[in-house]
Amino acid sequence: MNNLHGGDLLSLADLNADELHDLLTLAAKLKYGDLRPRCDGKVLGLLFYKASTRTRVSFSVAMCQLGGQVIDLNPSTTQVGRGEPISDTARVLERYLDILAIRTFAQQDIATFADYADIPIINALTDVYHPCQILADLLTVRECFGKLNGLTLTFLGDGNNVAHSLLLGCALTGVNIRVATPPEFKPDDAIVARARQLATDSTIAIVDDAKAAVEGAHVLYTDVWASMGQEDSAVDRLPVFQPYQLNSGLVQLAAPEAIVLHCLPAHREEEITTEVIEGKQSRVWDQAENRMHAQKALIASLLGLVV
Repeated sequence: MNNLHGGDLLSLADLNADELHDLLTLAAKLKYGDLRPRCDGKVLGLLFYKASTRTRVSFSVAMCQLGGQVIDLNPSTTQVGRGEPISDTARVLERYLDILAIRTFAQQDIATFADYADIPIINALTDVYHPCQILADLLTVRECFGKLNGLTLTFLGDGNNVAHSLLLGCALTGVNIRVATPPEFKPDDAIVARARQLATDSTIAIVDDAKAAVEGAHVLYTDVWASMGQEDSAVDRLPVFQPYQLNSGLVQLAAPEAIVLHCLPAHREEEITTEVIEGKQSRVWDQAENRMHAQKALIASLLGLVV
């Protein structure tokens, strides 16, 4: 993991296949107590411009379990909320912090922080990518099946930041991925192309037929149909996305051993039914827990606590 020491995670494309697999292996070891690295005296800053439950809490608990401290840099109570330039904020925060996780809107803002701050910067979510979520997702899938390579994951719904990061993560780990979404909501073409460049042992399909997409799949994954900042269009999206609802009918078309994932929060009876999210094939709560373990592995790697 020395390759990651001092680096940034702005997108899963910042990792190669070996680094991603090593992160997942480290996360599993940390989860089950096989390794107990310490970062006593280190400080993680959380700069979140968007609301958060799982990301905020999982990062905080992960850092505490590593022995470090967490500072919540609420934009509403700091100068960044009053328009201080990112370049100035970044150069100040690097003098105080050892590592910084940022949850914001524009991917370029994360990139600017990384350009100006000489500490590891973690993308805790932007409108384009959600890499930390996918670390937890892949860890969950590997726990369930004992492998990643050769499995098929189907994502249903909006071609959003989660879909983008799933495309990259699946490409790097040999997971076949099918993204089923209305044509006008498909993933960004450039990100799909990048995933296909990264893929050496997996297939990538962007389709609009939900039933065909889930047939024989090992993992069924969905997310809200309107992400943060898109609430005004939520009602208008309902009829467009209805054919992509993850319900028992679609689950029955998947492989018998298929699992169900959702990154949460869930709008039950919209993108997923209560029957499915609470059903025996759901691994949603394991997936949520694994945010903490995956991010602990990421923090430990970026701080150089493991070799």
